[in-house]
Amino acid sequence: MSKRRKLSPEERELWDRVAASTQRYRPEKPDSAETEPVLAPNAKPKPNRPELRGFQLGQHAKPCAPRHDLASGPGENLARQPVVMDRKAHKSMTRGKMKPEATLDLHGMTLAEAHPELIRFILNAQSHGKRLVLVITGKGKRGDDDGPIPRRVGVLRHQVPHWLRLMPLAPAVMQVSEAHLKHGGSGAYYVYLRRMR
Repeated sequence: MSKRRKLSPEERELWDRVAASTQRYRPEKPDSAETEPVLAPNAKPKPNRPELRGFQLGQHAKPCAPRHDLASGPGENLARQPVVMDRKAHKSMTRGKMKPEATLDLHGMTLAEAHPELIRFILNAQSHGKRLVLVITGKGKRGDDDGPIPRRVGVLRHQVPHWLRLMPLAPAVMQVSEAHLKHGGSGAYYVYLRRMR
């Protein structure tokens, strides 16, 4: 192994100048807990952080919506719909004071049987100049199946308002409302028809 060469006075002077112009990568640790490290001349002191008083985690968080939002019944959904027909007539209709001009009883039918029957009935009623008709769906029976997935009671009761909003019935229907108790209550619907043009 070769011995290390000693620096010449010129090299030593150059090395001292370079070393004086540099900063330590890691500051020296204080000798004790009482002494603080000396800051470099261009370093900025850290600002004092204000104390957080009376703060609780999540105090400004918005409350979460309930995770299990149960769907409302078809009667409630229809009651929230805007009134398109004459308001006086609507009030009279929902109180059961208007007599339906024709009635369709879908109670006991399957979806496949009820849909074409509803289309035929509504379009015929409109073509004959009728304005208020009653569609009976029944309230539905609670089945014997107590499985983990809940099933809707009264499939037709839920499906009929949907069918009335679709083609070919949508242009014929002006207003749909749950019937008054004397005409079947939640197991029937008043369907107010538009006049033929």
